[in-house]
Amino acid sequence: MNIPLIFLLFIALFIFLSSFFTVKQQTAVIVERFGRFLSIRQSGLQLKIPLIDRIAGRVNLKIQQLDVIIETKTKDNVFVKLKVSVQFMVVKETVYDAFYKLEYPHDQITSYVFDVVRAEVPKLKLDDVFERKDDIAVAVKRELNEAMTTYGYTIINTLVTDIDPDIQVKNAMNRINAADREKTVAEFEAEASRIRIVAKAKAEAESKRLQGQGIADQRREIARGLVESVDVLNRVGINSQEASALIVVTQHYDTLQAIGADTNSNLILLPNSPQAGSEMLNNMVASFSASNQVGEMMKKKNKISPKKEKSKYEELENPSDESNETDEDEV
Repeated sequence: MNIPLIFLLFIALFIFLSSFFTVKQQTAVIVERFGRFLSIRQSGLQLKIPLIDRIAGRVNLKIQQLDVIIETKTKDNVFVKLKVSVQFMVVKETVYDAFYKLEYPHDQITSYVFDVVRAEVPKLKLDDVFERKDDIAVAVKRELNEAMTTYGYTIINTLVTDIDPDIQVKNAMNRINAADREKTVAEFEAEASRIRIVAKAKAEAESKRLQGQGIADQRREIARGLVESVDVLNRVGINSQEASALIVVTQHYDTLQAIGADTNSNLILLPNSPQAGSEMLNNMVASFSASNQVGEMMKKKNKISPKKEKSKYEELENPSDESNETDEDEV
């Protein structure tokens, strides 16, 4: 077999196969002939003249994203890092401009983003940067659309995805936030403590009120019982003084019995001699007798005093009688 012939056939097959090429979906291919623009080929199987036409480049028609990190200063002199995500794509009808007019689109977009962000952020304070990040993104998109449309690119969206202040400023902001939350916690705890104190005071007041009412009822019932006991003793011929003394002595011994029943009691009752009961009874009888005598004397005094007052009143009303009597005596 002739080797040169095989070699020529191989070259011919290679040239034939190189005449065909494929273009992927969402991709455009620029074909040049002798270094001059020839055509734009879309997705599918395409044909070109070997050794004359060549593929100058491929243009991606998909939506692309470029993340740009910018460090700038706010109005209150705080340095922040912003991450701006730019979503862009090549317009299908302007592939020629995108390929031939702009060589490094990413660098161009980055420059415009830097320019807009460093013009907008220094107008705002740090808190406003967080609140108005959407306004910054809109400004970036507007500026990029005006600039990149000339080169065949359209800006789909721009997003400020991250705002990172200086680490010291971030720590200070965290401390302020923590202090504010601690203040809120302290206010709630103080309010809860106040509610507990008020509730406890109300409960104690209610308890004391009920306790006082119980003591009053107890004393009322004791008094009623004493009255009934005196009435019963009066019916059997014991006067009120003796009955009262007997009841008091009985309560005295009941108290002694109650004290003795409690083995752990440290209470000492004075005086506590065997004659204490009889002495108490005698003293009470004597005091009752003395009080009766004083009462009788007060009654007599009250009866005499009105008569004396009446005579004084009569003397004041008839002073002429006395004067007449003195005049007659003198005559």
